[in-house]
Amino acid sequence: MTSCLKLEVQTEDQTPHKWCISLAEDEFKRLLSQGNPTVHKVFGEGSLFSPLLFGKFFDPSDAFPLWDFESDSLLSNLRNSGKSSVDWFQTDQAYVLKAELPGIGKTNNVQIHVEKGKIVEIFGQLKLLQRESQKKDWRSCNWWEYGYVRMLELPEDADWRRIETYLTNDTALEIRIPRKSLHTDTSADGVVKKS
Repeated sequence: MTSCLKLEVQTEDQTPHKWCISLAEDEFKRLLSQGNPTVHKVFGEGSLFSPLLFGKFFDPSDAFPLWDFESDSLLSNLRNSGKSSVDWFQTDQAYVLKAELPGIGKTNNVQIHVEKGKIVEIFGQLKLLQRESQKKDWRSCNWWEYGYVRMLELPEDADWRRIETYLTNDTALEIRIPRKSLHTDTSADGVVKKS
């Protein structure tokens, strides 16, 4: 049986200094060397949250212009080896991102925020580490020790106010970002109407 949950997209996040500490490549290697199976699932090769998703190291807390690239070209090596569970594309109506979230779904909450109408943040805290970070906002320190993030730049024609996000079977994330209509009509009385 398939379960599909519509996730709420937050737009009012006033957390100061979130994501201010960058994940460096040597720190990432140290994190993976600890052997935690959940960390390997969340940050491993082919994961949406992996710093190596795009073929070379890229801190997931830095906004990436995802829709400026074709998924087939950026993910070709991972797809050829069967390691990618991420896809994105655009249609005339929307920008779409689909990703499997192994090790995250049921036991860890996924949150979606839109920052200033320009950046989508996909993040969550690993449940097994929540107690350790309750005294401070985990996003303002070494966030990778407590959770995960992927920040994506929104295209200029993205209608961020109408973003829809879904989580299917606690592991498959889909984000749909409608495109603003570029077609406008001017009525006889001079009123411009978007369609």
